[in-house]
Parts: sequence; C-alpha cells; structure tokens
Amino acid sequence: CSCVFLQLAALERQIFDFLGFQWAPILGNFLQIIVVILGLFGTIQFRPRYIVVYTVWTALWVTWNVFIICFYLEVGGLSKETDLMTFNISMHRSWWREHGPGCIRRVVRPSSPGILEDYSYVSVTGCIIDFQYLEVIHSAIQILLSLIGFVYACYVISIFMEEEDTFDFIGGLDTYSYRQPPQEHVELKPVKPVGKVL
Repeated sequence: CSCVFLQLAALERQIFDFLGFQWAPILGNFLQIIVVILGLFGTIQFRPRYIVVYTVWTALWVTWNVFIICFYLEVGGLSKETDLMTFNISMHRSWWREHGPGCIRRVVRPSSPGILEDYSYVSVTGCIIDFQYLEVIHSAIQILLSLIGFVYACYVISIFMEEEDTFDFIGGLDTYSYRQPPQEHVELKPVKPVGKVL
C-alpha cells in the first residue's frame, strides 16, 4: 500500500518538476518510479534481488530528498537561486515559485528602450506558503513514504529468506515422508531382472 502512495507522490512531483523544467529532480523522479515498479514486481514474483535493489535505491532516494530540503532551506552554503536543479542549462526555478497557493503573478515589461521586447520581469506576491517550503514539504513526504517502504521491504526480504531456509525439495536428501517416521536402518533388497539376460 505504501508503494502505491510512493508512486502517486512521485508522479505528482514529476508533473510539477516538468512544469518548472527542473531536470535533476525529473531524472530522480523517473528513477524512483522505475525502481518502485521493480520492487512491486519483486514482491509479487518472489524475487528478493529486486527488493534488495529497491532498498538500496530507497536509501539513495532519502539522501537525495534530504539534499533537496537543504537546497531550498539554503543549508551549508547552498542557494535556491542557483541553476543547480536545471543542470545550469536554463534559469528556470520551481513551478511553485509563481503558482503556489494564493500567489498573484504579474508580468512587468521593461520600460528601457535597449532591452528586448520579449524580456519581462515576473512579480509574485500574496503567496500563502513560500515555494521553498512547498518543495520541502514534498521532499519530507517522500522521505516519510520511503522510510515506510524501506521497513516493509526489509520485512518482505526477511520473510523470503525464512521461506528459502525452510523450503525442502521433494525427494531431497533429508526429506522424510510425513506419514512415516525416519528409519534408523534402511533395508536393501536385490533387484530381480524382469526378462532373460543374454
């Protein structure tokens, strides 16, 4: 069930990162979606290796979301005004910067004659929650869901390992019939030939 919420949260985040041209988070969200599908497949198809891949990725995903929180809260010399999230390809910022709840967006054209016609300045006022806090909330939700998924994945792996340890193939060396107690001595009988041997 937590995997479904993880997928929905990652898809929602992917949409808004696409709208803001945030290429680093888009790549991370894409990998998250793929690995969650892989983890679900591993759980359904009894493939512990896929679930191990999911648990390793979950640790990386939590680390990435902690970095995003630090980035938007400007911890340790990071600045939300840099183009780090767009790989320095463009000057786009978070979509929530201009479209958050309660935000009033005004486009102001430059009055100077030397500036290009298509250049404009965007003024945003009246936001109920600043965009950086919305990004932090998104990352915190991802961390919470990922930790729940991590605990669940570890539990599933432990169950799979216990089942592998207790599973015994039919006709194995240490297999006994459930109706007959194990015998201390096995009586050997010679095999009689069916037909004449020439």
